[in-house]
Amino acid sequence: MKIKLTVNGLSYERECAEHRTLLRFIREDLGLTGTKEGCGMGECGACTVILNGRAVNSCMVLAVEADGAVIHTIEGEANGPALSDIQQAFENNHAVQCGFCTPGMVMSVKELLAQNPKPDATQIKEAVEGNFCRCTGYTQIVEAVMDLTGRPEEKGELKHV
Repeated sequence: MKIKLTVNGLSYERECAEHRTLLRFIREDLGLTGTKEGCGMGECGACTVILNGRAVNSCMVLAVEADGAVIHTIEGEANGPALSDIQQAFENNHAVQCGFCTPGMVMSVKELLAQNPKPDATQIKEAVEGNFCRCTGYTQIVEAVMDLTGRPEEKGELKHV
């Protein structure tokens, strides 16, 4: 089946098997390998992308379902060689360790901030709860978003995330 979609501002038209996931299409057909595969079952969030303004697990969406869609991946997040504000906040707050979950975390935070530019700690935790991180313990991730949104005063109030 032929599908057309826009990924990170670029239009693509490709033949695609009906059973191919959006994750495989992005990684293998488009060569955008920043989106990671963790569990392949929609549980870990490593494959999170923005699909028509919503964060989705791309391993759970068929590429043919994305026909006509606008998709944003981690490759579209940076501004040339400069990190995006979200990426810079993650770096500044040591919210990146191994980096495997980071693309999905950034995409989840991007959706959150598009809907709520000043989330509190609870809202941030809820936004990233579908993303598993085995390294940071989440506190640095929440702190990164708080710094980015101008709520650093709440950082000290974080207990165990």
